[in-house]
Amino acid sequence: MRKQIVAGNWKMNKTAEEAVALTSEIVNMVADEVTGSVEVVLCVPFIYLPALQRYVGGRISVGAQNCHQKASGAYTGEISAPMLKSLSVPYVILGHSERRQYFGETDALLAEKVDIALANGLKPIFCCGESLEQRQNEDYLAIIRDQVTNSLFHLPAEQFGQVVIAYEPIWAIGTGLTASADQAQEVHAAIRSHIASKYGAEVADNTTIQYGGSVNAANAAELFACPDVDGGLVGGASLKSRDFVDIIKAIR
Repeated sequence: MRKQIVAGNWKMNKTAEEAVALTSEIVNMVADEVTGSVEVVLCVPFIYLPALQRYVGGRISVGAQNCHQKASGAYTGEISAPMLKSLSVPYVILGHSERRQYFGETDALLAEKVDIALANGLKPIFCCGESLEQRQNEDYLAIIRDQVTNSLFHLPAEQFGQVVIAYEPIWAIGTGLTASADQAQEVHAAIRSHIASKYGAEVADNTTIQYGGSVNAANAAELFACPDVDGGLVGGASLKSRDFVDIIKAIR
């Protein structure tokens, strides 16, 4: 059974006190219930990682939202993969649409970030997805396949097996719009088929593919019931403990 992962992407939110309070609430609500193949990851601002690690454990961990493509150097304000490794951080989000849009991250750059993350023992949560225009032009599957190919298909199968993929339709991020279960399943199945064409059915069947795009307590159960949807990358709803816990429970 492949791993089911519910990851919260806090983005640039919460003060230090608020971060501790939210983490404590989530852990206290679900610590005894996260079992089997389910994992929970709180992807928090970098400065909170050490403080929040003391509140998590077992199948609940904290992850990072980004890392630089270089191991070190004169890159003021950036965070390196070795820094995250030194904190024993297991996961890092790479290629989120906001990074692509606001910071100009390309497929080639993301391939470098994936490489350095894996070299430092981090598991990338690699984001891919289409814009509204690409969806309307009906070339979205080709766009998504290209993103996966360009940033991930240079990896040997063993390394690819450490990657989590998150499908996030850009038109559904922070808009309140959500892909229907059928739309999500179509894309997830296409991604899995594309992986199988490169690495074979076994690798594809074992790859965790999350859905990200306005996941909430009301739609999580229907999305997670899709055969190729393996949890979610949750934005706004991860900032409210009760909403996020309800999403976690929906994965059963």
